Amino acid sequence: FGQAEVALPGGCNFGGVRPIDQHIKGFNALGANVAVEGGFIRATVGEERLQGASIYLDVVSVGATMNIMMAAVMAEGRTVIENAAKEPHIVDLANFLNSMGANIRGAGTDTIKIRGVDRLRGGSYAIIPDQIEAGTYMAAVAATGGQVLVKNIIPKHMDCITAKLQECGVEVEEHEDTLLVRRNGPLRRANIKTLPYPGFPTDMQPQITVTLALARGTSIVTESIFENRFKYVDELARMGSNIKV
Repeated sequence: FGQAEVALPGGCNFGGVRPIDQHIKGFNALGANVAVEGGFIRATVGEERLQGASIYLDVVSVGATMNIMMAAVMAEGRTVIENAAKEPHIVDLANFLNSMGANIRGAGTDTIKIRGVDRLRGGSYAIIPDQIEAGTYMAAVAATGGQVLVKNIIPKHMDCITAKLQECGVEVEEHEDTLLVRRNGPLRRANIKTLPYPGFPTDMQPQITVTLALARGTSIVTESIFENRFKYVDELARMGSNIKV
């Protein structure tokens, strides 16, 4: 439509500041004119379409990667996003857009190439199972003991979570689209650092911290994505956990 206006992001305050500089950098590179005024982001395009460009992300950002991909699919010419995020849902978005007629290659690697098309068409698409939802069930089994069969998942997407739970003494049996998660013995300590995919996801950090609060020994959890993601720890301390930030 040539122009858009949206309020600055608010919502959850778990992570401190949520910068959008990489999103704006990408839109500007494609030829949009982006201004932040009075709590609103205003983006406009002149008479011409957006133009393909080479964009290097200063930090790996899932949201910026997705936003630039969506802007570039109908831009004129070729767009290259370097240092792109590799999360499973980036690949899923690319597959979805491609099924509607977009031309995206390289999703899931750190370089995504997009050839602009004139139009997209409608279609039906099934989105992938949610890595964090499945991981939360897995962490719950680790914390409480017993066993659970988690169905309709992509086990490969769970590798970063599975590996850490196994290190803690949890048994994980992998099948085609299920994981059998079992804990009978005591939990062992482990150190964890959150990282962009395929590293340990920041959205699984609180769940794994609860699990480690029940393990024998001292574990260290390092958060490297969001600056202030340990606000929940005070509440766990009220429940008897021994956690220091």
